[in-house]
Amino acid sequence: MDQGDGNSKISSVYINNTHGVDDDDFYDRNLALFEEEMDTRPKVSSLLSRLANYTNLTQGAKEHEEAENIGEKKKSPQMGTFMGVYLPCLQNIFGVILFLRLTWVVGTAGVLQALCIVFICCCCTMLTAISMSAIATNGVVPAGGSYFMISRSLGPEFGGAVGLCFYLGTTFAGAMYILGAIEILLMYMAPKAAIFVSPLHPEGEAAAMLNDMRVYGSICLLLMSLLVFVGVKYVNKLASVFLACVILSIISIYIGALVSAFKPPHFPVCMLGNRTINAHEIHDQCAKIIQIKDPTTYLWQQFCHSPELNASCDEYFIWNNFSEIEGIPGLASGIISENLWSSYLSKGDVVEKGSLSSSHAAHPASTRQPYVFADITTSFTLLVGIFFPSVTGIMAGSNRSGDLKDAQRSIPVGTILAILTTSIVYLSNVVLFGACIDGVVLRDKFGDSVKGYLVVGTLAWPTPWVIVIGSFFSTCGAGLQSLTGAPRLLQAIAKDNIIPFLRVFGHGKANGEPTWALLLTALIAELGILIASLDLVAPILTMFFLMCYLFVNLACALQTLLRTPNWRPRFSYYHWTLSFLGMTVCLALMFISSWYYAIIAMVIAGMIYKYIEYHGAEKEWGDGIRGLSLSAARYALLRLEEGPPHTKNWRPQLLVLLKLDEDAHVKSPRLLTFASQLKAGKGLTIVGTVVSGNFLQSYGEALAAEQTLKHLMDKERVKGFCQCIVAQKPREGISHMIQSSGLGGMKPNTVVMGWPHAWRQSEDPRLTAPPLFLSDTVRVTTAAHQALLVPKNISLFPTNSEPCADGYIDVWWIVHDGGMLMLLPFLLRQHKVWRKCGMRIFTVAQMEDNSIQMKKDLATFLYHLRIEAEVEVVEMHDSDISAYTYERTLMMEQRSQMLRQMRLSKSDREKEAQLVKDRNSMLRSASISDHHRRVQMTWTKEKTSQYRITHSGCSTPEGFRDMLSIRPDHSNVRRMHTAVKLNEVIVNKSHDARLVLLNMPGPPRNSEGDENYMEFLEVLTEGLERVLLVRGGGSEVITIYS
Repeated sequence: MDQGDGNSKISSVYINNTHGVDDDDFYDRNLALFEEEMDTRPKVSSLLSRLANYTNLTQGAKEHEEAENIGEKKKSPQMGTFMGVYLPCLQNIFGVILFLRLTWVVGTAGVLQALCIVFICCCCTMLTAISMSAIATNGVVPAGGSYFMISRSLGPEFGGAVGLCFYLGTTFAGAMYILGAIEILLMYMAPKAAIFVSPLHPEGEAAAMLNDMRVYGSICLLLMSLLVFVGVKYVNKLASVFLACVILSIISIYIGALVSAFKPPHFPVCMLGNRTINAHEIHDQCAKIIQIKDPTTYLWQQFCHSPELNASCDEYFIWNNFSEIEGIPGLASGIISENLWSSYLSKGDVVEKGSLSSSHAAHPASTRQPYVFADITTSFTLLVGIFFPSVTGIMAGSNRSGDLKDAQRSIPVGTILAILTTSIVYLSNVVLFGACIDGVVLRDKFGDSVKGYLVVGTLAWPTPWVIVIGSFFSTCGAGLQSLTGAPRLLQAIAKDNIIPFLRVFGHGKANGEPTWALLLTALIAELGILIASLDLVAPILTMFFLMCYLFVNLACALQTLLRTPNWRPRFSYYHWTLSFLGMTVCLALMFISSWYYAIIAMVIAGMIYKYIEYHGAEKEWGDGIRGLSLSAARYALLRLEEGPPHTKNWRPQLLVLLKLDEDAHVKSPRLLTFASQLKAGKGLTIVGTVVSGNFLQSYGEALAAEQTLKHLMDKERVKGFCQCIVAQKPREGISHMIQSSGLGGMKPNTVVMGWPHAWRQSEDPRLTAPPLFLSDTVRVTTAAHQALLVPKNISLFPTNSEPCADGYIDVWWIVHDGGMLMLLPFLLRQHKVWRKCGMRIFTVAQMEDNSIQMKKDLATFLYHLRIEAEVEVVEMHDSDISAYTYERTLMMEQRSQMLRQMRLSKSDREKEAQLVKDRNSMLRSASISDHHRRVQMTWTKEKTSQYRITHSGCSTPEGFRDMLSIRPDHSNVRRMHTAVKLNEVIVNKSHDARLVLLNMPGPPRNSEGDENYMEFLEVLTEGLERVLLVRGGGSEVITIYS
């Protein structure tokens, strides 16, 4: 940011440009020391000026930074705790279960167990609310509520999985509310609206009722979806009306319970012995006979199938008499003593009153008789699953966080107060129902014993219609809220772009309304409506909500235990033990209510998790799972540091050195393919490269190189890490990389680098000799006690899509260096490319060795190593040094001497390189008689002098002729002789092998002989298609022990 050149300042989102010129000059004079960094590190005053409203706060996540750039002014949030959190939570928590099923839960489970069910469910939501409050007050929670909290706390994988579970739960909740509304409509408001007519027995009635629910439910869903599509503002305007209906209904229950203590409402229940009679079947009186024209009643005809007094009647009917009891004895009746204990029924059982005497008959009641029957088999676990949806809805406050004046204060206070209020209402209602209503009426789910009245309505004051109408409207309202909230949740998930196939649901109308998401929500809700039974849909959404709450608790516990630096919630009344307890309760409730639904929900969440993980969620939200990974990695690294790995645990941890060309493309990508075949996805792989230059100037180039390596690793499906080092000299960069790669016990122990084919030519014209990186790398890896693998002709190695159908991997075991040569073929054959290849091991015997015994010993050794391979011992006979060997050594030394004494120009060096190449090709063509074996050849003095004259006179500088007269060093001749002889034997035996592995000899101690060393290696591997030179790290890597 220069002031002197007259250019305007760089505009930045951080710098507050509203200051006048004088202010800028003032700051620049006083903060001149920092002016170079002002564009990335804003002045404190600039930053503080943006803290007036959290919507202007600099966010770490991109999506919020993009939202800031929208120029339009947003309406400042004004909602307080009561209107913004407390009332929405009340409306979402109170629902259909309170009015339609709570009385039945109390009657079936008894007051004590019903209190237990309500208490467990309320504890679950209270513990979750505490965890949610901690997360919600740990920074700004934008729109998205629970999904945002979970995804930003646990990462995109968990966020996506749990977000979709919460979405499915909300969608099925909409279906449940619609089914509840239709049940109220068809059972209590307009029974004659039924379309399907049933036969006169309970099974037929139930089937017809389900079909009616499906038809009316689908129509209702369509109308509600259209209303939501037309405009959410209408739904929001109706919300207060629906909430008023709920509150009035609950108040009428309390007033009715108090009134029943003085003046109980008259709802007679007809009993035969201790069995409850269906009031719909009583057309005249609750009696057997009456003293009028027709002496027998309608009930007599039902049990005796005839109006005659002498007809053959049901045995139980004969032995028991009719009686009437009060369905609502009242608060002062003491009926609670009968309702304390459970009375679970199986499907088809008659609802009975235990305190009435009866003469039991031998046979059970027929379903064609006019009793009140249980429609499903009940148990404690089933009731938990059915009741739990009535405590969900605690996220309503956090979902509205963008509309709150002070979200960090309102969300905890409003949510916890709402849960306390609803918990007190539920617990008190359980006691009131048990104290005011007779047990047979409580267990009568649909109110058949009280002429089809809604059971909770019989207690209401002044009339049952208060509850019926109030519950109908509140249930419709809750369904509308679900159909409004679920599409927005799906839209938020889709816009995060963590689940690719949901991307289309992120789009909507011009005003942002989620049209496509609403369509999908309606289709899923239709599935719930086709189930048609409230008791079957409730456990489904119980699972999805419990899973969501479980992960909210997990998020809070994880952040607390990991002591994440950013974990600083304003809500201080939380503890990780409470979150852990909440998580345990959620998990227990999932399996208590329905273990198979719990497994299905977990499988769905697991599949979504793996899908997001597989497709690579490119999101970084500073989540707790990443913190957990860091903590686990630290622990594991410290454990690894305790000692060196045992031989049994040794596996090659690779450092793959790749070279980039001028266009930043990898020169030998097949090297990474070979590494992936060797690793098969196990252990550590670090892919590194060296960029020449200065770090300050070449930083961008280094980043580009790193991205190139990452793309190649993704393409080759290599799991590992990238490392790019900037160094003035490449050989120093390689040395630094070998020294510094890895961390603790996870350091590479094996270096893989390609064969330098252009080692005879220097790429830098200023250098006299070519940069011989290989010999330097061998020295560095030896000093670092690391193994070295150098594949030659890497471009001929098979790709991952070209498996070898047959052939051999040949191992030439010349010297023992820790067993690397034995282990590598075994590891390669674990991969599909090399799996069908056999393994042959060759070892070299000298004249004084017993080759037969060597073969036996080697076979025994391989047997103990549990490695299957063919064994062959090759005898090396002593022979005289050939003229070819002598001449090859002479040429090698002449070239080395020339490069040491002269600074050739680039053109001269290219000519000289061509000279050496021509001479080598001439020698090779003359010395190889066929493809399989090399024969000795002899040069005459005439031929040699003629060759020297024709290739030296005009192509070399003055003085080069003198170098031709030097005599080769004896030790070099001996080394060349070994290389030539070994190459003859290897080519002869392994010319058809798919891969040849052989020991890599060490470089000379004096670096002046590096050219000679490279020449030896070149001679050693001539004529072989695929070669892997192996040099061990000095430690044993394979053992015969278990």
